[in-house]
Amino acid sequence: MAPEIHMTGPMCLIENTNGELVANPEALKILSAITQPVVVVAIVGLYRTGKSYLMNKLAGKNKGFSLGSTVKSHTKGIWMWCVPHPKKPEHTLVLLDTEGLGDVKKGDNQNDSWIFALAVLLSSTFVYNSMGTINQQAMDQLYYVTELTHRIRSKSSPNENENEDSADFVSFFPDFVWTLRDFSLDLEADGQPLTPDEYLEYSLKLTQGTSEKDKNFNLPRLCIRKFFPKKKCFVFDLPIHRRKLAQLEKLQDEELDPEFVQQVADFCSYIFSNSKTKTLSGGIKVNGPRLESLVLTYIDAISRGDLPCMENAVLALAQIENSAAVQKAIVHYDQQMGQKVQLPAETLQELLDLHRAQLDKKWDDFCKQNQEASSDRCSALLQVIFSPLEEEVKAGIYSKPGGYRLFIQKLQDLEKKYYEEPRKGIQAEEILQTYLKSKESVTNAILQTDQILTEKEKEIEVERVKAESAQASAEMVEEMQIKYQQMMEEKEKSYQEHVKQLTEKMERERAQLLEEQEKTLTSKLQEQARVLKERCQGESTQLQNEIQKLQKTLKKKTKRYMSHKLKI
Repeated sequence: MAPEIHMTGPMCLIENTNGELVANPEALKILSAITQPVVVVAIVGLYRTGKSYLMNKLAGKNKGFSLGSTVKSHTKGIWMWCVPHPKKPEHTLVLLDTEGLGDVKKGDNQNDSWIFALAVLLSSTFVYNSMGTINQQAMDQLYYVTELTHRIRSKSSPNENENEDSADFVSFFPDFVWTLRDFSLDLEADGQPLTPDEYLEYSLKLTQGTSEKDKNFNLPRLCIRKFFPKKKCFVFDLPIHRRKLAQLEKLQDEELDPEFVQQVADFCSYIFSNSKTKTLSGGIKVNGPRLESLVLTYIDAISRGDLPCMENAVLALAQIENSAAVQKAIVHYDQQMGQKVQLPAETLQELLDLHRAQLDKKWDDFCKQNQEASSDRCSALLQVIFSPLEEEVKAGIYSKPGGYRLFIQKLQDLEKKYYEEPRKGIQAEEILQTYLKSKESVTNAILQTDQILTEKEKEIEVERVKAESAQASAEMVEEMQIKYQQMMEEKEKSYQEHVKQLTEKMERERAQLLEEQEKTLTSKLQEQARVLKERCQGESTQLQNEIQKLQKTLKKKTKRYMSHKLKI
């Protein structure tokens, strides 16, 4: 901050009177005198959550921004306090304290939404302050973040058929810090300890589902994750007994809880070390006059009923600065020509030579400025457009078979998006090629990983086919064994049935043979009796011999027959 700028306390920058937002000329005058780059830290949150206390600590004071001690919102509009940056020489720290959101006396949240949106647009670090834990109630109170796409435009003429890409907002949105006051729970999830940052990421997880309840649950979380890629979380214990909170600004650190004092110190240290200089698209660093121009441009748009547009704000700033540069160049031209030209000149050529010398010098200056502006613009565009791809590479999205092809396709899509962006200037191609060349090692690493994993996948596939083949062979052998066992069982069953049938057949044939022998023997005996009666004794003896022979013969035949059957 310039030496002559000295603010002993905060001043209202944007007044909120009867729902109308108006810039304070005295505060704008202070901004216009700050020639240094500015780091802008804005804080928002529900009223009576202790926002002003943290801002006073960032200013290095106990008093300044009004703390208030009632249930009524104390700070109206947006208040500003400009102080020398404690860790960045030649920089000014601009602190913006906003009126408390959700004051029941205001009746609606229209004004709150504009205060929230302006804090986002003007800051390089955006602090959201709330009480207790990050639960659904806290998310519901952060309703204003879901309204940002209805309050802010990045381009003056967005596609009518499409919503603006969240990447357009990311390019100029500030870093996000969530401060949790009077935090009394243990930082853990599923029995595992968490850091405050891990607790924030855990709280921003989306739920699965498409119901209206699921959509309402996910919407604020999704907006925070999309709009604010860089997020930080701090938790603060209760500083002192609640009955003494009204005297907080009068108490010394020794009278407060030591843990709370350390937590505040850590918060301030982070803000001082990590909050960036406010920068516009194209890498334009904001100083006091540029911040003044942004305030006027945004307030003017709101008062007309329009949406604040980042692109229009940059164009308005460029017109102001270009007009000033032209005027300065004319003054310089007049001075130089007045010093070097002695009228009357001897010839017209003498005047033309002096004129050309002055213009050539200014032309070279403008060419250099144009080249630098183009480089800054293109570098900022590359950061916005290609940062999602770099995050995917870090996450290992492309470290898989076929990942190289997907990476090249995504790279080509982003190059096309880069070429489609207007007003990149003469350095557009050179800056892009320099960026792509710097990423060649990453591209080659993805290609090598793809080839290794693809070859490994082939080996795995071969092993899988072998395993499946071996399993199929084992199953076939098992099936054949089962079929063989069944065949043997059927064969044994058939054999037993055959033996049974053969035995039964032999028994029948034996009985039949015995029956036939019995009949033959009876017939012979009858014949013998008859012969005995009709013939003589000699014939009877002969017949008896024949009968005996016949009996022997039958007995032998029977034995041979039975032996033959058993062999079968």
